[in-house]
Amino acid sequence: MQDPEKAPVPSPAAAADIERPDTLPQLYFPSSSTSSVTATTEAKEFERKLVWKIDLVVLPCLITIMFLAQIGRSDIANAKIAGMDKDLSLTPARYANIITAFIVGYLLFQPAGTMMLRKITPPIQLGVAMIAWGVVTACHVLAKNWISMLVLRAFVGIAETFSQGAVFYLSFWYTYKELALRGAIFQSLASIAGAFNGLLSYGIAMSLGGKNGWSAWRWIFLIEGILPIAFGFVVMALLPSLPEKNRFWFTPAEKVVLVERTRRTHNAEDSKIRPHLILAALKDPKIVMTCIAGGGNYYALSALTNFMPDIVRGMGYEAVQAQLMTVIIYACAVVTVIFWGYLSDRYNQRSIPIMISASVMAIGYLIMLTVPSDSTNVRFFACCLMAMGGFPVALLQLMWLVVNTVSYTKRAVGLAMFNIVSQLFGIAGNQSYQDPPLYRKGHAGAMGASLLTVVMTVLCFYHLKRKNATKRKRLQDPAQATKVAEERATSYDVIGDDHPDFFFTT
Repeated sequence: MQDPEKAPVPSPAAAADIERPDTLPQLYFPSSSTSSVTATTEAKEFERKLVWKIDLVVLPCLITIMFLAQIGRSDIANAKIAGMDKDLSLTPARYANIITAFIVGYLLFQPAGTMMLRKITPPIQLGVAMIAWGVVTACHVLAKNWISMLVLRAFVGIAETFSQGAVFYLSFWYTYKELALRGAIFQSLASIAGAFNGLLSYGIAMSLGGKNGWSAWRWIFLIEGILPIAFGFVVMALLPSLPEKNRFWFTPAEKVVLVERTRRTHNAEDSKIRPHLILAALKDPKIVMTCIAGGGNYYALSALTNFMPDIVRGMGYEAVQAQLMTVIIYACAVVTVIFWGYLSDRYNQRSIPIMISASVMAIGYLIMLTVPSDSTNVRFFACCLMAMGGFPVALLQLMWLVVNTVSYTKRAVGLAMFNIVSQLFGIAGNQSYQDPPLYRKGHAGAMGASLLTVVMTVLCFYHLKRKNATKRKRLQDPAQATKVAEERATSYDVIGDDHPDFFFTT
């Protein structure tokens, strides 16, 4: 039985010429006449260096994209307490509607933003998306009332939709056992961006607030709009396209191994949009359960991201102090994201870290609901728990979905579904936060949503274990031998994760 995680291994004869492109096909695709194949030290070292090169070429671009995207989402919260609420006469309901407008814009093109990645090509799609949301963000300085801000946030959401293909793109370059740690580095930038945004907003408020007659919040949007515009052109010029179509970063020998590696993660050569797998994804129980679990987490996490400075200010801190205090909260999240990402890869386990992290988040919200309003230190600790639980869950759920959905179509649709459902839950979460400064109604909903994440993750865990048991039983059934042989001869991109040799990660 084929193990999808196990790399094809090179023949000893090919080891001496490992850098030659004409020997790499033999190295990684040994002929059927080879009686004994053993992995050579040279081949392992070659691939190790290649993975390091991918880390240096691909990962920095993706990290910066997501870093700036997260800043683009969370800048509204920092701008609010930097004077925007007063200048635009924001009520809690109006602010919630402005946040919702971003999510609605984000939802409109979500399927296209994921499924068209190969067609448009990653450098063009991701680079243009950055330039677009940067331009719109810079235009926030022109907002005169809350309606104009609402419209601008909707357009930022539309532009950022097309940057979400970055997660899908990551799966083209890394094997399943490499994904979670890279994803952790990737996701930790969301936390670091939150911390950086607090520091940047603090610096802007102290140095530019009132200059040229502009309040600090207008300077925040201008500066945080220029950054993605500049880097968007860098992405278009430097980001590799696809492993089989990359331009100048990799040698011919490396390109052969890159293509072989992407096949290990079931990115087939004949990858394309297949209508029958769109329907299969829409009614797949594991995708549906993962999406609901993701929605529960995003309900809580979206509210946390959009209201964190306001929540901290409600503890008695001044606006500028609140900007700084959020840095500590996001720094705590960075630690847990990398910790759980490493353990998840180390033990090839996704569900248990998700359950633990979501439970930690629920405990944080429970503390916010039960302790007295004057217990500032305890409430601040609770905010740290909320971030330490929510951000790792966001990472691990995406990685769990990627490793358990096979074929270009099903994986793309699954990721689009995940983002759509998550954003819909996010709308509900943001709308529930309308009772400042304690936000008890919002915290209660977020705690319930975190517990929903735990429940759906448990159900998905047992569903996948049952599916794996059914597959193993079928492989041992002589009556199914002919059918299994036919399915084995079919491309993963056509049959999806129903392929008899594919087993789900729990």
